Amino acid sequence: MSQLIPQETIETVRKQTNIVDVVGQYVQLKKSGKNYLGLCPFHNEKTPSFS
Repeated sequence: MSQLIPQETIETVRKQTNIVDVVGQYVQLKKSGKNYLGLCPFHNEKTPSFS
């Protein structure tokens, strides 16, 4: 399967972007150990399952 975005570009974005900051703009995240948890943005839930 061919890749539309070159792997080098993907790695550059990963290195320059803090995923917690990006996701945190849309989902309220709470630190849990070394991970962050939040309510799944794709369906209604009462306990966090999105990590």
